[in-house]
Formats: sequence, structure tokens, C-alpha cells
Amino acid sequence: MAQGATRARRYSLGFREITKRFPTGTGTTEDAVWRDFVKPTLPSLSRGAVDICHYGVTEIVNNALDHSDTDHFLVAVAMNPVLVRIQVLDSGVGIFAKIAREFDLDDEEHAAFELSKGKLTTDPQRHTGEGIFFTSRMFDRFLIASGRLHYLHSTTMGDWVLSSAHLRRGTLVTMEVNPSTRRKVRAVFDEFTTGEDDPSFSVTHVPVEMVEVGEENLVSRSQGKRVMARMHVFKRIVLDFKGVRSIGQGFADEVFRVWAGDHPHSELIAVNGNRDVERMIARALDTARTS
Repeated sequence: MAQGATRARRYSLGFREITKRFPTGTGTTEDAVWRDFVKPTLPSLSRGAVDICHYGVTEIVNNALDHSDTDHFLVAVAMNPVLVRIQVLDSGVGIFAKIAREFDLDDEEHAAFELSKGKLTTDPQRHTGEGIFFTSRMFDRFLIASGRLHYLHSTTMGDWVLSSAHLRRGTLVTMEVNPSTRRKVRAVFDEFTTGEDDPSFSVTHVPVEMVEVGEENLVSRSQGKRVMARMHVFKRIVLDFKGVRSIGQGFADEVFRVWAGDHPHSELIAVNGNRDVERMIARALDTARTS
């Protein structure tokens, strides 16, 4: 991220980079940050890249204004012929710590997992909780660093990854996209709806591996309940078992028989499970059919 005076420029690794500090008080708006600062530094983007950057900047800056509990934030924009990188940094309470506190969650890892589902907000009167979910899926690479966690979504990796970070205060959001991308904002929204008859955010894609702690497997009903918490707000739920080595009978039964039986209007879809995972899911489904 760029250092130095406001609007100071530097060149490294082919990047043209510019940084500016903004107050969170009266007078700063997300639209103005985009219109007056970010957009003028990005002169040669595809229509899709412009729309993606516009959406991402306004959503993440709005989060900094409304949720960071600090008096200022920084925005940095860097670009070379193959990459646009936009970063928003605040020195507030930290996104994972705030979510964990507001929702009385076990820890920041739990907060990150809930964030990955979508429709999570600490201010439901003013926010839908959709901004980070959709922003992360529009950019080629989307990273949140806060406290000791990195929270990554990549179009090439196809899932979220948690790892150690060391940001003492606040939240750093990094958004990267190819300046020539053909991805469309509308297409990303459409991917998470159930069709033209229902254009609302009704589909979620959940990386189940995030529930695993260390070398633990997914064996318990409590882990199943954690995975399915708040899922009733979606009509279609894609549970992605990529990276999950095995699941236990209690976990599978809680998700695919108990929860599914209690929520017949929600469709559960399991993807990327290995043979052991698929066998345990099939067993739970068979029990549900015969009970």
C-alpha cells in the first residue's frame, strides 16, 4: 500500500499507485470517493471492470464509514496493464472482532465463516449484509485482513481460505481485477438468484471446510448446526465440501436429515465431496427417506 503524503505517487513493479486519506465524519460519501478519487485514476478499463470497481469501492467505503468506529480511513489505487488493485484501510475495531461481539460468536474464525454465507450485518436497519458477499465474487481476488485472520476469495481457487494475519487494529480490504475483464456485475447477481421470477439474493455457496479447526474432522451435531445457522433465509444452499476429508454420522444427520426436514422449502446441494463424504451424505439421505 502506498505511503506518504496525500495523493503522493510512487512507481514499483510497474504499478502506478495513488493514496488518499478520508475522514469518516460528515461530508465524506462513498459516491464522492469513487467519483472524485478512484475513477479518475483508472482511465483505461473495460466496461465490466469499471462497474465492478464502482460497486466494490462504494460498498467497502460505505462499510468503513458506517462500521469501522474510527475517524479516518485510507484508499489506495494501483494499476498496471494486467491488474487493478484497490485497497481500503481503517484503524477501527476490526470487522471479525465486531461481528463476533455483535452476534455473540465463539471467535473470529466463526465470524469469518458467518460472513462467507452472506446476509450478515450488524446494522440491519441500514444494510442488507449483501455487499461483501457480492463484492468478493465480482473481483478476481478479494482479501480481508483483520486481527490475526486473512479471509480470501479467489475466482481461480473457487473458495475461501483462512490464514494468519497480523493487523494490530482495523481492517484492510484488498480488491483486484483484470482491467480487461469481461465479467459483468449483473451476471454475478444472477448467479445467486433462483431465476427471473425471484431476483432476490436467495442462493448461497458455503465453504464447509472453514468450520474445521486444525486437524479436527466434521463429526458432531454442533458443527452441523454451525454450518446451517441462518441458512433458512436462503432458498438454495450449496454446501461445498472441497478440502473436507471426512464427515461423521452426527454431522451428516444434523444437516441432511434434521435441518433439511425442518426446512422443506430450502434446497440443499452438496458439491465437491470425496467418496467418504458422499457415502455419509447418502446414508443420511436414506435415513431421511425411510424415517
